[in-house]
Amino acid sequence: MERDLRASPLYQEVEEHFRKIYEPGFGRVTEPSDPRPSPDGRWMAFTGSIWEKLEGTAKTRICLAPAQGGAEGGVAGTKEVSSGPEHDAGPRWSPDGSRLTFLSDRREKGRMQLFSLSAGGLGEAEALPEIDGTIEEHAWSPDGSRLLVRTAGMHADGAGADGSGALESDRDLPDWVPAVDSWEDRQVWRRLWAVDVASGEVRMLSREGLNVWEADWCGDDAVVAVASEDAGESAWYDSPLVLIDVATGADRVIATSDVQFGLPVGSLDGTRVAVVEAPCSDRQLVSGRAVVIDVAAESRLEIDIADADITWLGWRTNGSLAYTMLRRGDTVFGEIDAGTGERTETWSTSESVGSWAPYAAVVGEDGFAFVRQGFDRPAEVAIVQHGADRTVASFRHEGHDHARGLVGRAERLTWTAPDGLEIDGFLLAPAGDGPHPLILYVHGGPVWSYAEWFPRPYLAWLVSRGFAILMPNPRGSTGRGRAFLEAVIGDMGGGDAHDDLAGVDAVIERGVADPDRIGVTGGSYGGYMSCWLPVVDQRFKAAVAMSPVTDFYSEHWNSNIGAWDAWFLGGEPQDGTAQYQERSPVFLADRVRTPTFLTAGTEDRCTPPGQAIEFYRALRANGVPTEVAIYPGEGHGVRKLPAFLDLVTRSTAWFERFIPARS
Repeated sequence: MERDLRASPLYQEVEEHFRKIYEPGFGRVTEPSDPRPSPDGRWMAFTGSIWEKLEGTAKTRICLAPAQGGAEGGVAGTKEVSSGPEHDAGPRWSPDGSRLTFLSDRREKGRMQLFSLSAGGLGEAEALPEIDGTIEEHAWSPDGSRLLVRTAGMHADGAGADGSGALESDRDLPDWVPAVDSWEDRQVWRRLWAVDVASGEVRMLSREGLNVWEADWCGDDAVVAVASEDAGESAWYDSPLVLIDVATGADRVIATSDVQFGLPVGSLDGTRVAVVEAPCSDRQLVSGRAVVIDVAAESRLEIDIADADITWLGWRTNGSLAYTMLRRGDTVFGEIDAGTGERTETWSTSESVGSWAPYAAVVGEDGFAFVRQGFDRPAEVAIVQHGADRTVASFRHEGHDHARGLVGRAERLTWTAPDGLEIDGFLLAPAGDGPHPLILYVHGGPVWSYAEWFPRPYLAWLVSRGFAILMPNPRGSTGRGRAFLEAVIGDMGGGDAHDDLAGVDAVIERGVADPDRIGVTGGSYGGYMSCWLPVVDQRFKAAVAMSPVTDFYSEHWNSNIGAWDAWFLGGEPQDGTAQYQERSPVFLADRVRTPTFLTAGTEDRCTPPGQAIEFYRALRANGVPTEVAIYPGEGHGVRKLPAFLDLVTRSTAWFERFIPARS
C-alpha cells in the first residue's frame, strides 16, 4: 500500500464520513466529561470537548449548565466559562461555592497549571501559583482553606489508557535532540503539593522518594494516596495505600494488597478512607470490590459483590459512601453504610455511564451527576435524584444522527462458551438480512469491557461498508465479579479466546455472519488477540492488529509495564515461565495463514512499535500477506487526526480486500 493515501478515493470517502459526523458540531461543545455539581445545587460544571477541524484532537473548555436542565434537555443555558486556547479541564468547586478552579495549559502548551474563576461573576480566570511539572489533578480541602495538587514531572510516563508516551510540553527543540531515559532522572516523579488559598503559599507535601499515583483529602489534616517508592509505571501494580499527615508530610502505610488499589477517597471528617481493590491490567482502569478502612483502628471492611464490580466511590456529607458499579453491561448506583458494609442499590440503567467505566459525582444526600450514552443517545450530562433521572445538557446534532443512521442493528447478545459459561457481547450490523462479513472486535486490557455506547465513527463507517461488528466481553472482562475477571490471569489467550470464538459461532448460527468472511481487530490486548486468534483458529481471513503485543519476551524488557506481563503470565522470563513463548504469536507465526495488517505509534511505551514489526517480519518470512504502519508521534493507539483517518483507510482496504462485503 502507498505511504501517502490522501489522494486515494477511499481516503477521501473516509474523510467525508468523518466530516459529516464532526462538522455539524465544529466550534461548539459536543462531548461532555467530568461533571461537578455546585454546592448549592444550581449549576453543573463539566469539561466540554470542542472540535474545530479534522485535525489533532479536540480542545477542551470549562462549561456550566443549569442543574435543572435546559429546554427539552437541550443545551439552553449552557455556557463556556474558559477560553483556552488549548485545553482547560477538571473543574472543581470550592466548598462554599464561591470559586471554580480548573487546569489549563494556556501558559505553556502541554503543561497544565491551576486557574481560578469567581463563581459570582466568572469573567477572566486568575492564575494560581505555578508548580513544578504538569498538574494531573487537584482537590479542595473540606474546609476550603487549601488545595491538594498532584503533579507529574515532564517526561513522566502517561498511563496506557491515556495513550502512554511521555508527558511533554511543546517546546521547540532541534530534531537531533535525543529522547533520554534514566533510572536516576528525578524529573519523572509524581508529587503532592498543598496550596494555601489565602496566601498562595505552595508547599511540597509528599516526601522525596514517594511517587503518588492518586490522592484525596481525608478530612482537613490528612491525605490518602496510592503511592510507591519507585516512579516507574510498573511500580503502580504493587503500590500500597498510604496516609500522609498534612502538617508534617509524614506518611504511613494503612493497607496493602496482593492486587491493585485505585480511586482512593477520604471521608470529610477524616475518620475513614475507601478505595477500590481489584486485579487490573492498566492504571486508571480499576473495577472491583470496595474496601473501607477506619483510620484510627486501621480495621478493614471489604464489600465484595460476586456478580459485579464497583467502579467509583464518593463520600456524602452525611457519612454514607456512594458508589457506581458495572453488572454485565448495566450501570448500578447505590449507597454503602461505611460502618456495617450494608449495600443498597438505588438506580440502574442499561446505558453506558462515564468513559472507561461508570463514574459519577455526589449530588446532595442521595443524588448522582454523570455522563451517559446509549445505542440511541449521544453523550450527555445527567442527574439522578430520589430515584428519578433527568438530562441536564444534551449536545446531539446532525452528525450524531448521521452516524446512528448508518447502523441497522445495535443489540446485546449472550452465548455459551465451550465450558458452559455464559458470555455477553454487543453487535452492530447493517440493515437487511445477512449473512454479512463479520469483524470480531476484541477489547483491550484484558481487564476492561465493552458497554452500550453510541456508535463510534469508525464502527459506524465499517457497518456502512457492509460489515457486522461483534464486541465480546470474555472472561477477564469487568462487570462479572472477581472470579470471572481473574480467569484470564495465567491464561491469556486461553479460555478468553474460546469465549470469543464461541461468539463468532453464535452470530454465524443466527445468520448474521458469513463463516467464510471472518476478520478480527482490536487495540492493545485486542491487538494481541488479533495476532493470537489466527494462531488458535484458521477461520480468520483478515486481521488488523493495533498496538499489539506479539512477543512477551521483548515486551517484558522493552515496555514500561513489565510487571503486568509477569503477573498475568505467572512469572518472570528469566524464571523459565513457559507462557512467554507458548502464548507469544511471534513464536508460532508458522501456524498463521491470516493476512495481517499491524499498526503502532513511535511513542508507545506500553506496547512499543517493535512488537508490531517483529510479527510483520515473522509473517513475511512465512509467506503470509502482511503490512505494518508505524505512526510518528502517536502513543498507545492512534488518536490524532488525520493520522486516524489514515489508519481507518488502511484497515478498511485490508478488510475489503480479504473479506469483501458482497452486494
